[in-house]
Amino acid sequence: MIGIELITDEIPPLKHTDSGETALQWMEEFKVNHLSVLKGESFVGLVSEDDLLDKSDLSLPLTDLFVHLPRPYVKGTSHVYEVLNIASLENLSVVPVLDDQENYLGNISIAKLMQNVASTGSIKEAGGIIVLEMSDTDYSLAQISQIVESENAKVLSSFITSNALSKKLELTLKINQLELGRVIKALERYDFHVKASFQRNSYHDDLKDRYDELMNYLNI
Repeated sequence: MIGIELITDEIPPLKHTDSGETALQWMEEFKVNHLSVLKGESFVGLVSEDDLLDKSDLSLPLTDLFVHLPRPYVKGTSHVYEVLNIASLENLSVVPVLDDQENYLGNISIAKLMQNVASTGSIKEAGGIIVLEMSDTDYSLAQISQIVESENAKVLSSFITSNALSKKLELTLKINQLELGRVIKALERYDFHVKASFQRNSYHDDLKDRYDELMNYLNI
């Protein structure tokens, strides 16, 4: 998935002549904390609810309320990971999408994006979770996948979490089996440290409940 494929038509941009009151009303209506601001077809920047609430006279147009607005955005060709990264770094509810000439293409709703990722990824698939802790020099997904597959299982998805101050990382694996005992033993035979595991039907039921809760929360 790339930026241009993730644009939602449900969240329109503001004009630079719109008032602060209009911006807050739209944010409430569309359940977001940010909105893109345009001058003609040009992207001016992103206005946030927090910045608006700091202003004393919201009847004024945005162009009078703000001399400069922050301009976080992604390109239409940006991968979904880049979209998620900038949304996380800037704590955004909406990510503007621009073309190579920085013309405005549309908005990505992070709530809708998470809903899409949750629906199309391996989150709903039955299976168990294994969390491995290792040195970054020991990481080899190819080797780990081989070990998992030697026990007639498959890695459905994986992601890495790390700390810039540490050489350790955590690798979270979604496995297509609820019973993980054999896979865990195989990984331990190769000196991989299994930090945590979540398995059996109780885990799957809990995961489904959490998925349903997430979908209800994102159902905007």
